[in-house]
Amino acid sequence: MNLKSLTAAIVSAFCISLTLSFAQEEPLRFAFLTDLHYSQGGKSVQDLRRCIRDVNALDGLDFVLIGGDLTDFGTDEEIRDVKGMLDSLRTRYYTVAGNHDAKWSESGCNTFKEVFGYERFEFVCKGWRFIGCNCGPDMRMAPALIPQESMEWLKSLPESGKTIFINHYPQDTSVLNYFDVTRELKRIGTRFAIGGHWHRNTVLDYGGIPGVLGRSTLSAGKEPGYTIISIQDDSVTVRERRLNADGPVFEEPWFSKRLLPVEDKVAYDSDGLPSDYPWMRYEVNGLPSPSGKAVKEVWKYKDNSNIVAGFARRGGKAWYTTASGMVRCISLKDGRILWSERFPGKIFSTPAISGRYLVFGCTDGNVYALNPSNGKLRWKHKAQKSIVASPVIRDGKVFIGASDGCFRALDLKSGKPVWEYGDVDGFVECRSYADKEQVVFGTWGNKLYSLDPEDGTLQWVWKCYKPSRMYSPAAVWPVKSGEKIFIAVPDRTLYVLDARTGEELKSFKGSCRESVGISPDGAKVYCKSMFHKISSIDAASLEMDWSVETGAGYDISPTSISRVGEEVLMPTDKGNLLAFAASDGRLLWIHKISVALLNPLEAWADGDGEYILVSSMDGIVTLLRINHL
Repeated sequence: MNLKSLTAAIVSAFCISLTLSFAQEEPLRFAFLTDLHYSQGGKSVQDLRRCIRDVNALDGLDFVLIGGDLTDFGTDEEIRDVKGMLDSLRTRYYTVAGNHDAKWSESGCNTFKEVFGYERFEFVCKGWRFIGCNCGPDMRMAPALIPQESMEWLKSLPESGKTIFINHYPQDTSVLNYFDVTRELKRIGTRFAIGGHWHRNTVLDYGGIPGVLGRSTLSAGKEPGYTIISIQDDSVTVRERRLNADGPVFEEPWFSKRLLPVEDKVAYDSDGLPSDYPWMRYEVNGLPSPSGKAVKEVWKYKDNSNIVAGFARRGGKAWYTTASGMVRCISLKDGRILWSERFPGKIFSTPAISGRYLVFGCTDGNVYALNPSNGKLRWKHKAQKSIVASPVIRDGKVFIGASDGCFRALDLKSGKPVWEYGDVDGFVECRSYADKEQVVFGTWGNKLYSLDPEDGTLQWVWKCYKPSRMYSPAAVWPVKSGEKIFIAVPDRTLYVLDARTGEELKSFKGSCRESVGISPDGAKVYCKSMFHKISSIDAASLEMDWSVETGAGYDISPTSISRVGEEVLMPTDKGNLLAFAASDGRLLWIHKISVALLNPLEAWADGDGEYILVSSMDGIVTLLRINHL
């Protein structure tokens, strides 16, 4: 080859090399830490500290993603402490909340938002858009549910060719509205989804969207570690970074894939449900009921926010609260909203009404009393922390717990304290039981308290002796019959206590999780298990009247069971309402309202029919009428 030819070949090779280098996408590299489960004084703190130190020693990271369950119990202190640790990262980081941050949150998810400054994020790095949001369930035990506010945010996002979604949960049937989520993700151009929750490296597919779940930062009998994700030329590589005793080790990639555009090929039915939807479908609403009774929707609409509480009702009106801080008054005739008022915090409190006062608690730390006619403020009382509990009004007093270790009796007309009991262990979530003899409530400190309603003096404390706060009589609304208190605990047991002493009289193991109910005359107590059974217990003899299969499948809803006429009403965590005969437990009818957890019901008889006012966590509000034969 002569000099001229050689020169031409060199120039040609250089041009090809230069062209390839420009075609080569600049590599993107980030760390993914998830399921930190920060608990003060626990091993989780040491594990996280080692992971942060190692991340800071790495070069070439563009950012860090945190995949939820930052805390073990969602306390204000845990959230602030873990934020302080994460702030020591050398590179920017973005985080989403997990179920542990939301379900057991003493602030009603307010502190997470205040401390980190957001509940959703969106940013672009090297041509890729990253989006992340919270997962729910907020404050109530149920499968995950992307909150309505986050769904509205997803729907508002424009299409972008290359998007990556971060959420704590896998976007499969672990999430009640998974099909709505993945439909929106495909619309906006999502090519990859990243999550945690399972504490192990896992590869999944969400109707065509490839997804991975990363390991937890916890050592859990092995070594702490986290995930490194690299993207180049539209291809992703996922590796584990394990922090062994003799030094950190990069494991071989456990997932690699070219991230291509995803087309939505899922078939949806007329109700918007996909073919793989595994639970009860809306078609049950059109089937003849076993009893022959006709269940009709008088009206139905969808709020633009999550609803995580029940109703107050009087005359032809009802009032409810939302997780976006709204209080609404509606007409029972047609569901029309008569007035709405917004408050500074999320609201998980079922309102109570008496006379000229509508009362509820708010996560901004206030108990509010409004004029029920127009929503105007009558008074407010400030606690030291958020309020996620629901009030009871009796004898001119408002009884309500809070997250500040205090249970209060407030004067209904002025809001001024009548008395305060300040030695509460754990925060209060429930609505208490109150009569002239006692006020009974549970807490997330494994305890059930009975106080004197006149002066707040302690009558007794019952403790659930379990190794974790998660086995607390806190979500259940206690009921009373005669001289017996009935409560349910997440250890799947219904406990019967002596109302005068708090001593345990009997327990029904495996019969119940966190949901009980009582007949209007107090003669029967109802409970449901996690695994498709509902039971009726004679409150006097403590003998089981009947126990039947529900057909509802696995269910962890804490919503109370109700009774109207001769029908026992069982709400579920997947939007189904079932009715059973009070006499023998026969299934009478089924009605599907939503795909999400049903909140506490309002049920009453009127003329020749019964009415049931019900809402769901994803914002459905409806009035049902059950016609007599």
